[in-house]
This record gives sequence, structure tokens and C-alpha cells, in this order.
Amino acid sequence: MPDTVPASPALWQRVRRIAPPYLYLLPAVVLLVVWTYQPLAQTFVLSTYSWNLVPSTPMVDVGLGNYERLLSTPELGRSVWRTVVVILGILPFTVGIPVAVALLTRRVRGRAQGVYRALVFAPMLVAPVAGAAVWQWLLDPSAGAVNRVLGTDVNWLNTAGTAQLSIIVITGWHVVGFAVLVVTAGLAGINPDYAAAAQVDGASRSQVTRWITLPLLSPTLAFLVLMTVLLSAQWTFPLIDTLTQGGPVGSTTNLYYLLWEYGFRSHDAGLAAAAGVLFFLGFIVVAALLTRLAERLSHHDD
Repeated sequence: MPDTVPASPALWQRVRRIAPPYLYLLPAVVLLVVWTYQPLAQTFVLSTYSWNLVPSTPMVDVGLGNYERLLSTPELGRSVWRTVVVILGILPFTVGIPVAVALLTRRVRGRAQGVYRALVFAPMLVAPVAGAAVWQWLLDPSAGAVNRVLGTDVNWLNTAGTAQLSIIVITGWHVVGFAVLVVTAGLAGINPDYAAAAQVDGASRSQVTRWITLPLLSPTLAFLVLMTVLLSAQWTFPLIDTLTQGGPVGSTTNLYYLLWEYGFRSHDAGLAAAAGVLFFLGFIVVAALLTRLAERLSHHDD
């Protein structure tokens, strides 16, 4: 019989050379599968059942019935519109104000610059529930500091016209420090030679900011816009749950809070899962569109 041909040592050496990067990634991939993709799959399966979260109650297969119920409820459209309002309201706190603050603090020199940035970032370190408790006291209709300063007697958190505005402002106060930090990092990554060359050619400081700094900062701003669109409703959730519980008359119920109400107030796990699947798919589409738009509009320092 012919001798068995041994495995090529070159193949084994190639495997040993290629394998280490994948082995380093393996723990992260396992955690991603266990904590992200597996729950997503379970959510999709749960969305096809009717269940009230009681372990002793059987799960009834309803197919796509939960999706049909969800799309026929008027609360869904209203919560989508409130989510859009929240996103538009928080954008000035995550894009406009941070750009202005970051540009102004660049003119501050020495230790004062770090102090200013620390003061701006400080609200981000406050737990949302603790911050909500302080704001509830500040917005108190009878003894609150806000009404005293403005000379009004508005019930900010229990009036349909002002509750959403209050949630937006409090959320913006929380996240503006993070956005300033991101913009500051983006400014630090811009080569100062561009501004120096423009000033040599006679450009003013405002012209340098308008035509050089802001275009080169566009990738950072696109990132902040994307974060705001995807996470605004999530940022507002602890404040809504603490201050308004979705009211008054549902005026602060956005997508995330509607999902929570379906699952933990109505105890309709299937409907909540269906809402989670639709929201997930919807935000994926929005994120893809925004990413493609950002790639077209952003200017990079090549």
C-alpha cells in the first residue's frame, strides 16, 4: 500500500499565522451573540405570541397578529411624532450649543480652559433620577426657582403644553457636556496648519471658522446627529418615568416609553416585543440613511 502523505507543515504554519486575530476577537463575538443577537432573536419569536408575562400562563401563537394590532393603534403614530419632536428639540443641545462652547473655550488659556470644560461636563455625571428630583423641585409650580425667576406660575410638568418642553430641556442639560467633549476632541484632530495658512492669506477668524473649521468638523457633527436621532428617546426615558409617567394625557409618551407601557403596564409581552422589532428595524433604516448622507456631505482632512 502507498505511504500516507503527512499534512503539509506550511498549511499548519499558515493557520497559526491567521488564527491569533480571530482568537482575540472570539470573546467579544461570543458576548455580542449572547447579549445582543440572541435577545433580538428571542424578541422576534416572542412577538408572534400572546402572553401576559405570568410564568404559569401559556403562550398563545398569534402569528403576525401583534403587528397588525400595533399598526392599527393611534398611539403608535402619536408616539412617533413626539419622538420626532424630542429629536428636533435635543439637536441644539447636542450640535449647536456644543460647537459654540467648544469654539469659545479654545480662546481660554491655561487652567481656566479645563475648569470651563469640567463645569460644562458636570451634568453628565449626575444620575438621571437624581437630576430629575432636583429639576422637579426647581419646576415646582408654587415654590420652584424657575417660576420665581421668570415671574410665572406655570405647572411645567403637569401641563400638556409644557411637559414635553421640560423633558427636552432637562435631557439637553444632561447630554450637552458629552457633546461638548466630542466636539472638543474633533477640533483637536483638525490640523492647525489650515487655519494658519488661511490667516496668512488674510482670512479673518470668523472666515476660518466658517470655511475651514466647521467643514472639517462635519464628521464629528454627523456622528452627534446620528447619536441624537438614535438615542434621544432612550435618553428621555428615565426622566419621563420619574417626572411625568408619560403624561399629562400622554403628551410625553414617546416610542421607548410606549414600548415600556405595553410590556410592564399592560403586561402584553407580545405587543411590546412586536413594537421593539418594528422600532429596531425602523432605526436601522434611519441610521443607514443618515450614515450614507453623512458620507456624502462630510469633509475629511486628507
